[in-house]
Amino acid sequence: MQLIVITLPCFFDGEARLLNALFDSGLRTLHLRKPGAPAGDVRRLLDDIAPHHLRHIVLHDCFELAMEYPLKGVHLNGRTPLPPAGYQGSISRSCHSLDEVKLYSQACNYMFLSPIFDSISKSDYPSAFTPADLDAASRRGIISSRVIALGGITADRLPQLHRWHFGGAAVLGDVWQLKDSDAFTGHFTHLQTLCDNLR
Repeated sequence: MQLIVITLPCFFDGEARLLNALFDSGLRTLHLRKPGAPAGDVRRLLDDIAPHHLRHIVLHDCFELAMEYPLKGVHLNGRTPLPPAGYQGSISRSCHSLDEVKLYSQACNYMFLSPIFDSISKSDYPSAFTPADLDAASRRGIISSRVIALGGITADRLPQLHRWHFGGAAVLGDVWQLKDSDAFTGHFTHLQTLCDNLR
């Protein structure tokens, strides 16, 4: 399974240092999500990330920057529903129902499906799916290697995601709640190792 980290929605002091530490610890895909942020602020964060790590970054907003920097891709959602004209990088999309997964499966490299479990970072964002829903979607092939689970993902839930045939997990709250702790990169490395072993 692949492991994707999503940034916190707001900028904070030392963010670029922590992002570089995640990349240095083996992070392969970062989704840079700063809804409503000016392009200049996103640009400053990109400029503070080591250039060789830029190819691992997917943008959720400010798509004009994806045409300037050698990034991995763009992520489509309600705010930004279309990629830049002629864009050649990876294209992913947020989905909040199994019907959306079916609708967009041919047009995207991969999709987020959320919330699978109750969100860690949003207290009012409960799971949208029952285990029975996900069992059935897995049997029908709706959940596949191109569907990434998002919402309430923790280390102990990774094996269940693998049994449902998700191609990976996207984490936000479980990683960033430790951003001020010495355990920050160690916890990420633990998650990455678990995902690498679930193949």
